[in-house]
Amino acid sequence: MIDLRSDTITKPTPAMLEAMMSAKVGDDMFGEDPTVAELEDYVAQLFGVDAALYCPSGTMTNQIGIRLHCNLQDEVICHKYSHIYLYESGGIMSNSGASVRLLEGERGLITSDAVKAAIQPDDIHSPVSKLVSLENTANKGGGSCYDFEEIYAIRETCHEHDLRLHLDGARLFNAMVKTGQKPKQYGEVFDTISICLSKGLGAPVGSLILGSHADIKRAKRIRKVMGGAWRQAGYLAAAGLYALENNVKRLAEDHARAQKMAKVLEGLDYVEEVLPCETNILIFKINAAQYTNEQFLAALKENNIHAFGFGPQLIRFVTHLEFDDAQLEKTIAVLKQL
Repeated sequence: MIDLRSDTITKPTPAMLEAMMSAKVGDDMFGEDPTVAELEDYVAQLFGVDAALYCPSGTMTNQIGIRLHCNLQDEVICHKYSHIYLYESGGIMSNSGASVRLLEGERGLITSDAVKAAIQPDDIHSPVSKLVSLENTANKGGGSCYDFEEIYAIRETCHEHDLRLHLDGARLFNAMVKTGQKPKQYGEVFDTISICLSKGLGAPVGSLILGSHADIKRAKRIRKVMGGAWRQAGYLAAAGLYALENNVKRLAEDHARAQKMAKVLEGLDYVEEVLPCETNILIFKINAAQYTNEQFLAALKENNIHAFGFGPQLIRFVTHLEFDDAQLEKTIAVLKQL
């Protein structure tokens, strides 16, 4: 089966499994798991921040970040297609009691001007603007990447208006491989950063939230109440360390395969539009006169290819470390014959 539904479907490689099985472990709730500590220190140093906290999921690290910065009646400013808004089960409301200010923006990206215009007045009728959250790469934007000059401009807007800045970096390493940006640039600009190890990097589970010593100390308490306590989590942390040490540069291979499929799709008569493909997410619109989403996905499945519908007439492919050149050529051949 060729599975292009997500980059979360990968399984540990033999080398990653070996690293997991040989990990030194302890009880992380007592602060005694050496491999968890090693992973947290590695990531904190990589981004040049005070500390990091290992958690089960990116949803948890995002929700911890929001709760660190927001109280009841505060407001989060983000793109209307943000994962924190669309795909985290109403967590902003249920975990932090905060409102959401949704912004427009090309391909899931927002601007400093849009942030400025969204800041609420100091009026008892309005929630208090408190946090700006960016997503890089933007999933619903087709894996789009922020220009760092725009991030700097948003940071300055946040400074001017006493707002905190959070990054949903679920696929941040994809963005950095594409743009040449460096982890420490992000560490200098954002108050908190969420990074995921179980997408393009290929670990089976796990994300980290990065921030100041004070924020990460409080984050541990929030993680606990969210049910995110670990015990011998070093077996999983070892997979994350292996991923960071071995699977970052190879993300460029995923990008290249996605871009090759994008070029093929641009020449097919049943495809109306292909979103610009920068990283490993490829979104395209199919002609309703020829296929519905359901019909197109069924046709792919008949050829042993699995994908997702991503909105009316929209299809999403996501490349990953288990999607190789042979599968790429098979997929292209099927796309051309449909």
